[in-house]
Amino acid sequence: MDQLLAIVVFLSVLFLLLGSGVWVGLSLMGVAYIGIEFIAGRAAGGAMINTIWGASSSWTLTALPLFVWMGEILFRTRLSEDMFKGLSPWMARMPGGLVHTNIVGCTVFAAVSGSSAATLTTVGRMSIPELRRREYPEHMVIGTLAGAATLGLMIPPSLTLIVYGVSINESIRELFIAGVIPGLVLASMFMAYVAIYALVSPNYKPIKEPPMSIVEKFKNSAYLIPVILLVFVVIGSMYYGIASATEAAAFGVIGALVLAFFQGSLTVSSFSESLMGAVRTSAMITLILAGAAFLSLAMGYTGLPRALADWIATIELSRFELLMALLVFYIILGCFLDGISAVVLTMAIVEPMIREAGIDVIWFGIFVTVVIEMAQITPPIGFNLFVMQGLTNHQMNYIAKAALPMFGIMVLMVFVLIAFPELATWLPDSIRQSG
Repeated sequence: MDQLLAIVVFLSVLFLLLGSGVWVGLSLMGVAYIGIEFIAGRAAGGAMINTIWGASSSWTLTALPLFVWMGEILFRTRLSEDMFKGLSPWMARMPGGLVHTNIVGCTVFAAVSGSSAATLTTVGRMSIPELRRREYPEHMVIGTLAGAATLGLMIPPSLTLIVYGVSINESIRELFIAGVIPGLVLASMFMAYVAIYALVSPNYKPIKEPPMSIVEKFKNSAYLIPVILLVFVVIGSMYYGIASATEAAAFGVIGALVLAFFQGSLTVSSFSESLMGAVRTSAMITLILAGAAFLSLAMGYTGLPRALADWIATIELSRFELLMALLVFYIILGCFLDGISAVVLTMAIVEPMIREAGIDVIWFGIFVTVVIEMAQITPPIGFNLFVMQGLTNHQMNYIAKAALPMFGIMVLMVFVLIAFPELATWLPDSIRQSG
């Protein structure tokens, strides 16, 4: 009965605060304060100070603002224009044509951004006008871009994986490496969908690209060299054990500044704007993490996570049934909360469950990230839908409908991950064994 009362109080206060427009981080702190004071019967002040300071001063968390800053710098460069020039000659002759530049462009930028919104905005502001001019189906342009931009949450450096790793105290480097193969597989599934649709749809008749010689294609590919080098510096340095996640983030910032300088887009104004953008985003995420850490402490005092884990054990759900329950749970939660908030809000309860069920926490991080990706394109709170609306001026329901096939592909990806867990565990395991 005490556990049921705790659940009712926690949820009632949380929804009241969130519904009142209070920031997510402050809402989590408010719920935790009430839980410690009135349910656990302890003084909350000292515990709150210590927990918030400990969560905010984590060395692992240092990678977060650096990766955010790197994405902010690149957002202000000509990277999207260069990527389109470099990719379009190779994509034009594939079934589906230049729509593939949405997917490949998002995949490439995701590897240097870590943010779904930044990926969508950077690639979209260049590709949408170009694809419209060539008369590609509007719903395919919109849907593939909204869906593929979610790869920014999985392909390292992923802000979501940083937050997940900090929340459960697992290696950010291993989580990053675990996201590489699933991210590429998901991108390949998106491209396969585009190719199949283009082959079977009678209305897929874009303007053909003029033929280009192999020499001209390779010449245009030179535009991709800077971003490929940056990807190699960031991901390669972690894969080969040269750098930790934080050190790789520092390398990435330096590389982004060098790239912006040689492109002529590094000015005093762009530098200060990128820095302030990184400060705002990092402060928001850190506040959410601090609130989540305090809420985790409050739940620990009430015994709620352990009680829920024990309850799950008593109903004897199989591993697959537990994952299906969590899939539905996170999809519903994602309709109302952004991905990072959903992760930090639930980890205190979900982590004991998955450990009890013997689920690999690195693998589960990729599983959760795929499901959180779905939340980016599900109304009413899907953040990518709002960003896409700002880019295209389409109605929200049109964008959500256009992105629905990509949502279905992500659901399929969840089952692929369950059937082939090695997609997420093989690279981290091989690095662990070689190290």
